[in-house]
Amino acid sequence: MILNNRFASSETATSARATDEELSIIPAWSVVLAIVGFVAVQYLFHVVMPHHKHELLPMRLFMGYTYGTAIASYILLIGYVSRDVRRRNMSSGLWMLIVILMPGGIGAVVYFLLRQPVLSRCAHCSTEIPSTVHFCPQCQFQLAPVCGRCFRGVQITDVYCTQCGHDLAQDQAPARLRAYSD
Repeated sequence: MILNNRFASSETATSARATDEELSIIPAWSVVLAIVGFVAVQYLFHVVMPHHKHELLPMRLFMGYTYGTAIASYILLIGYVSRDVRRRNMSSGLWMLIVILMPGGIGAVVYFLLRQPVLSRCAHCSTEIPSTVHFCPQCQFQLAPVCGRCFRGVQITDVYCTQCGHDLAQDQAPARLRAYSD
């Protein structure tokens, strides 16, 4: 039970770190512009629009916050895409036009459906490779732990393969990728 709790907290911390890394690529100009957009919508709904009917105040509050949040979120999404396309070696000008000009956020949906995987470099030969591969296609350098029997990816903390049940301690994995054992 303690091992399961430790694994669950480790998994939660890993996913939280990944989320923080994804959110950290949103540029500062996008955050500032989103705040300005939200405040501008609040100004529109609470100052510019006539408010002689006080019974409509709850509706104005609801609509102001809803539209303000939607506009701020869209601006943050544009900022995220502007940085993410460069990280994935895609055409930034083309994707920014698609995301901004396609109505209703359809461009952002298309971007997330068609974006390329994040590329990393092989530690051995510096070849650019997708981060999902386990072996470098140029030099066969092992980048991630895999099962010696079925060659599927495993966690570095696994003792047995989750796919075929193979004892990972029997594999001749590099020392930097060996599974921990009790």
